[in-house]
Amino acid sequence: MYDMKALYQAKDVADAVSLRLQHPEAHIIAGGSDVLVQMREGKRAGVELISIYGLDELRGVTMEDDGTIRIGSLTSFSHITKDPIIQQYINVLGEAVDQVGGPQIRNIGTIGGNTCNGVTSADSASTLHAWDAIVELTGPNGVRRLPIHEFYIKAGKVDIREGEIQTGILVKKEDYIDTYGHYIKYAMRNAMDIATLGTSVNVRLSADKKTVERARIAFGVAGPVPLRARTAEALAAGKPVSMELAEAFAKAVKEDINPRDSWRAAKDFRMHIAVESAKRAFIESVKLAGGEL
Repeated sequence: MYDMKALYQAKDVADAVSLRLQHPEAHIIAGGSDVLVQMREGKRAGVELISIYGLDELRGVTMEDDGTIRIGSLTSFSHITKDPIIQQYINVLGEAVDQVGGPQIRNIGTIGGNTCNGVTSADSASTLHAWDAIVELTGPNGVRRLPIHEFYIKAGKVDIREGEIQTGILVKKEDYIDTYGHYIKYAMRNAMDIATLGTSVNVRLSADKKTVERARIAFGVAGPVPLRARTAEALAAGKPVSMELAEAFAKAVKEDINPRDSWRAAKDFRMHIAVESAKRAFIESVKLAGGEL
């Protein structure tokens, strides 16, 4: 059984904010794929919970008038993978979250829960960083939006303030238009495993497909929080598409990442697979964008 002190069911976003203010020690629960497991393990014994699972206004993927793609925080991984807007414009995000756990987890797990956990291994996090996603939070002072790289503070901690709940993830048109990406998850098992390293790359090529106009790369488990390898990004910008560029781009990621030793993998091994996965993801992204190497 689950050891909890109380469970409060939010009626809408305003009610969720009010409940957060009334019960500041309470934990938000959405799909529950993380919270319920932790409760069963005794890590949250006697906790108060605020359920936002019934807030359908926080589900789904839509496109705003200015072309911004909005993903409601309660949108499940399965929904994201199958959504036509995601498939057309940010297919790599659908591919990334399709590698979370098994089908049951993907059916209940939410993009909001995956990011609000603050863990560097979250499969959505590196791709959202690579696409310059914006996190939307709603609280007693209204709506607050901040770049996702500012949302992550340190391992397991994100910038959610008193009374706030995360209500959406946004990707602006300028960050996804004519841009193609690829995600590589390295794990010890093919399924139901936490990433040893996650690598997400996207590129935008010139009209003739011969020059890299822009490249982005972000990693999970290459530091305490998901991070961008900006040295590699700067190196690739404006360069002709070539295998030599792919090699140089991949090697440059070592300037910005700092993986740790753990029982899952040694630091040196993570550095090795970071370089190799960066190269492979860059090559695949270029091909998806219509380039030839």
